[in-house]
Amino acid sequence: MIKGILFDLDGTLINTNKLIIDSFQYALKKHFNREVPIEEIVTTFGEPLTETMAKFDKDNRDLLVNIYRDYNETNHDKLTTKFEGVEAGLKSLKALGIKLGIVTSKRRILADRGLKLIDIYDYMDVIVTPEDTKKHKPQGEPAEKACKLLGISPEETIMVGDSHNDILCGRNAGCSTCLVKYTALPMEKLMKYKPDYVIDKIEDLIDICKSSEKEVI
Repeated sequence: MIKGILFDLDGTLINTNKLIIDSFQYALKKHFNREVPIEEIVTTFGEPLTETMAKFDKDNRDLLVNIYRDYNETNHDKLTTKFEGVEAGLKSLKALGIKLGIVTSKRRILADRGLKLIDIYDYMDVIVTPEDTKKHKPQGEPAEKACKLLGISPEETIMVGDSHNDILCGRNAGCSTCLVKYTALPMEKLMKYKPDYVIDKIEDLIDICKSSEKEVI
């Protein structure tokens, strides 16, 4: 029986795809004076920013992070939108008694800002950000931490996201996993990670949770 659902934030509940891509391109253009293909950027979705920037330039990681964050924070609210059906889906899940949480690689200050920007902050029972764990996605510790805070087991939980890092994080914690079809990453590559569920919209989780109740009965 499903008692809790953990959500990635960017690209899953809020549409920050353009913001993230633009932020990377701005930082890398300023630092390297060259264009980085979008395809290369989207493969890093879900990773902690410091780890990603270290891949581009280990010695100047912190500088790249600072350039990225300056652009990202300045343009965050302007380039952030909500995905259709997110709030309706969360509201219905709460009505079923499902506990909801966020497991994100986004820093706490911006995670809270994004959730409040699209009016879904109050639906969340717990928010786990990189400041809360030693290990990060794709390791299972962030999802494990969220389950512990919610008082439920990973086996009773679904981890929902738009990247392979989300699927791996959930699986490594012992959760079921769910991929959203509106991901910016290539679906055929993500399906190789074998998520337990694939959904068109957040509202589809309602039927999944109801089905889990029938299985128990």
